[in-house]
Amino acid sequence: MSDRILMGHGSGGRMMHELISSHFAPAFGMEGMGDAAVLELREKGRLAVSTDSYVVSPLFFPGGNIGELAVNGTVNDLAMVGAEPLYLTCGLIIEEGMLIADLERIISSMARAAEEAGVRIVAGDTKVVDKGKGDGLFINTAGVGVVPEGVSLSPKKIQEGDVIIISGEMGRHGMAVMAERSGLSFDPPLMSDTTALNGLVRVMVKAAGAGLRAMRDPTRGGVATTLKEFAMESGLAIEMDEERLPVPPGVRGACDLLGLDPLFVANEGLLLAVVSDDVSQYLLTEMKAHPLGSGACVIGRALSAPAGKVLLRTSIGGTRIVDMLEGGQLPRIC
Repeated sequence: MSDRILMGHGSGGRMMHELISSHFAPAFGMEGMGDAAVLELREKGRLAVSTDSYVVSPLFFPGGNIGELAVNGTVNDLAMVGAEPLYLTCGLIIEEGMLIADLERIISSMARAAEEAGVRIVAGDTKVVDKGKGDGLFINTAGVGVVPEGVSLSPKKIQEGDVIIISGEMGRHGMAVMAERSGLSFDPPLMSDTTALNGLVRVMVKAAGAGLRAMRDPTRGGVATTLKEFAMESGLAIEMDEERLPVPPGVRGACDLLGLDPLFVANEGLLLAVVSDDVSQYLLTEMKAHPLGSGACVIGRALSAPAGKVLLRTSIGGTRIVDMLEGGQLPRIC
């Protein structure tokens, strides 16, 4: 026995079976050790499927770790199309030499995150790569959910006059990871916002009905990139009001110190929704009654022109165009 991952743990033999049966199966409640699971879809509707990979560095950061990030991120990808997430799979690529105690912490956090989101991890895969070739741990996930009848979300449904709602504060995940990576400390500490948003989305779908046009979680690329996607896919313009953007003081201070723009900083527990103006106030009231939507607010609206552009109305009364970055401000964020 060893306290670290060895190449034999990915061999397909006894060591790998012992790793799975001792750590993964009990945490995830898996029955048997097959490569696939047979699932029951409890609800009628259309199938939603998502896949993602997580390579965040460091593996542990203030407010979370790569494991719960992987579960929450996949749940959120399903929720953003209005789906009820049901099942996840996970594939782990583990670097030789990783502490089994660290792996156990990550597995436990994945199990806890899945339970809180109301989903099951039903299948997975484990591979081990040579030391120096895996950066500790990479996780790949797939998610399956059901879109209830009558729910249909798409940026193509955005109309002129629709309003843009954000569910809470911006930039917390990206700056928490950056601070940890760089050995920086802030007072109060910056904490990642990683969480599953499907409970909040359920409330929003019920409250807004057909008035809910589209949703996205602004992860890599941040709020600006997500709004640019809305603009390009809808053929409309999106205008933001800089004074309404909910940037917490810690995030703003860290961005100023590091020369970053909070509009492009990643989030992992935040959503952007485009809704018709006539349901926006009722939807905001319902969102604010939910713990994950207590900071929800309107930050802008859809305009007819200039098509495909995102505009920022600045605090000094001017207007500037906001575009996607060519690359990323912060690599290895999720």
